Amino acid sequence: MKAARLHAAGDLRVEDVPSPGEPAPGWVRLRVTAAGICGSDLHNFRTGQWISRAPSVVGHEFAGEVTAVGAGVSQVALGDRVVANSRFWCGECPACRAGLNNVCATLGFVGEVCDGGFAEETELPARLLMRHDPALDPAIAAMAEPLAVALHAVRRLSAPAGAPVLIAGCGPIGGLAALLLSRRSKRPVLVADRNAARADLVAEVSGATVVDLDAVPCDPNLRHAIDATGNVTVMARLLDLLAGGGTLALVGISHGRLDLDPNLLVEREITLVGCHAFADELAPAVGMLGDLAPALSRFVAEEIAIDEIPAAYQRLIAGASGGLKTIVRMERGR
Repeated sequence: MKAARLHAAGDLRVEDVPSPGEPAPGWVRLRVTAAGICGSDLHNFRTGQWISRAPSVVGHEFAGEVTAVGAGVSQVALGDRVVANSRFWCGECPACRAGLNNVCATLGFVGEVCDGGFAEETELPARLLMRHDPALDPAIAAMAEPLAVALHAVRRLSAPAGAPVLIAGCGPIGGLAALLLSRRSKRPVLVADRNAARADLVAEVSGATVVDLDAVPCDPNLRHAIDATGNVTVMARLLDLLAGGGTLALVGISHGRLDLDPNLLVEREITLVGCHAFADELAPAVGMLGDLAPALSRFVAEEIAIDEIPAAYQRLIAGASGGLKTIVRMERGR
């Protein structure tokens, strides 16, 4: 079968590899139907920061069909259409026992600690699978994971109903957060991105208002913001804009360090909230897919085949891809 495997930083290859065999107890074999390219996939490709085994089949945002189950599996059955939980947690550490498996002491991610979804077939523990409506387009189902990440950030931000929210970064997570915030209550949602076309798309789909982050005036009512860029300069600007008592939720992957005067947080009582992956948001995200499908489909920039993944990485890194999400569709031509 074909698979895209990361061998080292900057070394992604589409190769012919053996298909998974019979699944071990507790594991499930899947025919992958669609997978999404994530910003963290690109970060790992560029930096190698999370390479824990190599080569490894990349991809943690994907949907598939169950084709075999190992002994003891009861959560799913042959033919079920499922989405993958991206997080591989231990279940034994203090964090896991406290229900915080997204900050597990040994947390890894599918596509890093085990093979992921950029392949025609893969296998995962049954505990990482969740059934979805088989009528869903696989491209929409594959967006369950980033939707769960955005939902976790929105929940962590905890903005009161009607309170304005400023989102910096109109990539997939920022765009999905704007969609969720606009949907949850009637509130002003402001979005900013250096890519004007992407910001305009998010605004059109979600009902948000595009703003120039450098020109946003101070507003005593603006107390909630999300950084989905990971850019430390943007984070600093958001902190400057927030009114006293505000909250900044950080969900972007950063390539730098924030030079921060703690007195700013103390004197203005600003809260910084980290948002790592998601906790229990995958199930509600899957439940939203049907209603959100028309909007989610507009965020899909392109659908490609496995062979096209390396070239897509280069386009995405260069910022030359339109839309928000590139989908690898395994069912093309079916």
